[in-house]
Amino acid sequence: MKLIKLTPLLLLMLLACTSTVWGQEEEEAEGAVEGAIYIPMEPPFVVNYGGAGRLKYLKTELSLRVNDVHTASAVRHHMPLIRNAMVMLLSRQSEEAITSTDGVEKLRESAKQEVIALLESEQNAAEVLDVYFNNLIVQK
Repeated sequence: MKLIKLTPLLLLMLLACTSTVWGQEEEEAEGAVEGAIYIPMEPPFVVNYGGAGRLKYLKTELSLRVNDVHTASAVRHHMPLIRNAMVMLLSRQSEEAITSTDGVEKLRESAKQEVIALLESEQNAAEVLDVYFNNLIVQK
């Protein structure tokens, strides 16, 4: 008889626990990450730049700032494609573009547009907010 009285109480406790878990799963499914997500592009890029003549090197670390979990997942999935595009973009730069503040800002914007174009060609939308240079070293 005690077993029968405990069963409804046990059921109520189980229901209370599962409703809390369901609420947590809904928040996680909605992408409950607040603010931007930063994705480092590792390892750092080391490229030759500037065309003919003496070899010039550029070393940089880039990070992408995205708006949602879906775009972050797409960036991680397509990272080899994005890295290749960044190597090509960086190696096409002239010395003037790399050594001036305006040139570096234009390069950053070009990198952002390149990443957006690549992601949109692979899937529907890309919420890439920005590309950041964590570090930029130039050897002339």
